[in-house]
Amino acid sequence: MQKDEAAPENSSLHERLLDAALVFAGSTGWSDRTFRKAAQSVNISEEEACAVFPAKGQGLVQAFFQRGDTTMETMLLAEDLTTLRFRDRVARAILLRLTIMDGQREAVRRATSLFALPLNAHLGARVTWQTADLIWNCLGDDSEDVNWYTKRMTLSAVYGASLLYWLDDLSPNCNASQEFIDRRIGDVMKIEGFKSRMRQNPAFSTLMRGIDNLGRQFRRPNHQGAAAASTRSRDDDERAE
Repeated sequence: MQKDEAAPENSSLHERLLDAALVFAGSTGWSDRTFRKAAQSVNISEEEACAVFPAKGQGLVQAFFQRGDTTMETMLLAEDLTTLRFRDRVARAILLRLTIMDGQREAVRRATSLFALPLNAHLGARVTWQTADLIWNCLGDDSEDVNWYTKRMTLSAVYGASLLYWLDDLSPNCNASQEFIDRRIGDVMKIEGFKSRMRQNPAFSTLMRGIDNLGRQFRRPNHQGAAAASTRSRDDDERAE
């Protein structure tokens, strides 16, 4: 996962700037204007703020989603998910990530508008991928080949769609979002079930073995995002990145 832009000695200022930006982001978006207002709110110059967030508004929106990811990681690893089916663990992680942002929906809405611009599409893809990567790591994913990529691509699509649905969900306890997430995961499971039947079908088993062999030629990246539960320390993550 890409690191926050702030250096360790600026971590307090980093959080203060982000908190200040959240006051304005719902109305003025994750813009340079919001960045300037945040700097003024914490009584520093724009130049000083640029030392913490060189990318200004874009740096702030990345930090916003990274903060939410960190909160989700802490909460998710503290939960006992062993009694849940794996698909329900994934659904729980997605819903948890969304509800963390409950009081900041307008800021999230402005972020999605920013990501919808062609010049910023890569930024939206990055923060979505990072969330999906973290969820898989927290759930103990140990895939090494092309499955490492396809799992994150699939979860990114499910999470992205769920985020857009959740923005307009006014149901109690986000029940409608939970049902939406379950349906999307159900759709993915249907695809996986179809692939399994293809492997068992004599007419297609050779083709599927060829695809599987090709997939095994892929390798997961050497650098990793946040640590999976009880598998790596924070220091290990920093060295790996």
